[in-house]
Amino acid sequence: MAGIGFELRRMLRKNTLIHLVQAYAYAGVIGSGPWVFSIVGILLVGIFSASVVVPSHLVTQFQTSVTYLVAGSLILTGLVQLAFTRFVSDRLFEKRRELILPNLHGLLLLVLLASGLIGTVALFVVLPGEGLLYRLLMLAGFVIMCGVWVVTILLSGMKRYKIIVALFGLAYLLIVGVSLLLRPWGLEGLLGGFVIGNYVLLAGMWVLIVREFNPRGPLIAFDFAQRSLLYPSLMLIGLLYNLGVWVDKFMFWYFPPTSDAIVGHLRASLIYDLPVFLAYLSIIPGMAVFLVRIETDFVEFYDKFYDAVRSGGSLEYIESMRDEMVYSIQQGLAEIGKIQTLAVLVTMVAGPAALSALGISQLYLPLLHVQTVGAGLQVGLMAILNVFFYLDQRRTVLLLCVQFVVLNVALTGFTLWAGAALYGYGFALATLITLCTGLFMLSRQLGRLEYETFMLQ
Repeated sequence: MAGIGFELRRMLRKNTLIHLVQAYAYAGVIGSGPWVFSIVGILLVGIFSASVVVPSHLVTQFQTSVTYLVAGSLILTGLVQLAFTRFVSDRLFEKRRELILPNLHGLLLLVLLASGLIGTVALFVVLPGEGLLYRLLMLAGFVIMCGVWVVTILLSGMKRYKIIVALFGLAYLLIVGVSLLLRPWGLEGLLGGFVIGNYVLLAGMWVLIVREFNPRGPLIAFDFAQRSLLYPSLMLIGLLYNLGVWVDKFMFWYFPPTSDAIVGHLRASLIYDLPVFLAYLSIIPGMAVFLVRIETDFVEFYDKFYDAVRSGGSLEYIESMRDEMVYSIQQGLAEIGKIQTLAVLVTMVAGPAALSALGISQLYLPLLHVQTVGAGLQVGLMAILNVFFYLDQRRTVLLLCVQFVVLNVALTGFTLWAGAALYGYGFALATLITLCTGLFMLSRQLGRLEYETFMLQ
């Protein structure tokens, strides 16, 4: 979608340090989204609550509960995120913006109903015997998080980056602040702060979208559900990708030697979760670089290439734009590699001090290093998948996502069997192998891009 790309290009053309920082800050916030910021909120609430006011086991229960809310909502909404993104992109290309808001309302209605139903069943299956208020807050948090992931789809199409940054900042300050104010009420107080903050985020994003897309016509529509506009492959890709990201965590959570029962049937892996959380903080710069490079250099030449194809440009010009596309992809991946390498080096230098400040054993350090590498590789994989989406190679993306899930399950299972020395290597190796496969397939695809483009007309 062109909104963020247009804004990033406008800022970068001014060629000043301030506008360069603004471009990367905007890209970092939109690219990382509430996923990474949720991690920050969880860690801060845990750090500030670790006192006599809130016993440590209640803080652990809060962090575990929120982690399951994030994981479950991402996997569930993965079924619709990519498919609806494609629907919105097609309507923008057709200049039919008036269809976007009613269909967003229709999708939100279906997602909130589905998440409410699934969450209600989970309360009795996963959290039997827990307090009523806690279970209701878990249900509310799950439904709201599902809504947040759906509404986030449209943020990249908006140019009000200052308001968006301020909204994210306000929401997560609320999560930390309200959780701390309510911590005398224990687990329910901490969880209540998380729910309130995300509700403010969801409501704020909805208001911004309504103002951006100017509601006209019907309030609600379900055009996206028409068979001709559905993309089952994108639905499956969204589900598999999110499952691939989380499946190793679930395996560690429910493998008895590496986990503990926390609340109800929810389990956590204390030796695995904290390094994973800290490692994902390192992807914010990589996500910013990924978004800036993809939405500026690559998209600019991508547009010129396909405009030339549609308007009858010369073969020499078409090949030149193809070469520029390839070069921009290479440059983008190289910059992501540099940034994430720097993140690994910073982790190696600052890791011991960071773990000590958080009261975490130095035994976690090797796993933190491995997870930081794995998180960096995941940013590279996301960049490759995004390029394939632009080229409309859905079958290729689906094959890569299947490979990612299968490898993560198989290699994580092997590391669990082999012992603690290999923990974390399953996810990192699965991501690395899938990334290498994607690079090979992308190189091959770009080499015959003109042929396939013309043969598909």
